[in-house]
Amino acid sequence: MKSVIVATLIASAAAFAPAAQQKTSTSLNVDMTKAIGAQAPLGTYDPLGIFPDPTNADDEQFERLRWVELKHGRIAMLATVGYLTTAAGIRFPGAENIPGGFAALDNLPGMVWAQGVATLAMMEAANQNQFKAPWGMGEVQEGDTSEFMGDFRNKALDFGWDKQTDEWKTKKRAIELNQGRAAQMGILGLMVHEKLGNLDAIIPGYHA
Repeated sequence: MKSVIVATLIASAAAFAPAAQQKTSTSLNVDMTKAIGAQAPLGTYDPLGIFPDPTNADDEQFERLRWVELKHGRIAMLATVGYLTTAAGIRFPGAENIPGGFAALDNLPGMVWAQGVATLAMMEAANQNQFKAPWGMGEVQEGDTSEFMGDFRNKALDFGWDKQTDEWKTKKRAIELNQGRAAQMGILGLMVHEKLGNLDAIIPGYHA
């Protein structure tokens, strides 16, 4: 499935690509070198060089790409854990005969695909603030709980976030970004090694 790998790479690159027509923005610019995510080991993270001057980046575009990066990182973390779990031979009851990796795509029943899509849609709708990103369905209103793009608490699953200091919150957000970046490289590496046929060399006890 080389086409799947190629499509994944294109989708990832496209997420960070600048819009074909950039509109003039009145928003303040941001210094990326001081923003959350500018940290070791990568420093100011702009692999495609979208912002010629990282100290004077368009705030609106930066926030959009930061949200894209955050969401891709979250998906990649789930994908990496799922891939390693199935590679260890662990399956849900009733799915013992479903292979892992790319082979699973051709062996999943249509109903499983439908259930998966429906579940993702419900999770996306439930775990976001209705007045902020990513959908932006209205103006921010009193009682709005989102602090940043990707903050989906909605007054639930808070785990004491509001009781923590700003320094603690910044540290945790930076950790998530770094882990997401690592996971994006990790799942891509697993996909490539599967196509090369040498997953058993990097995953002890690998089960196809």
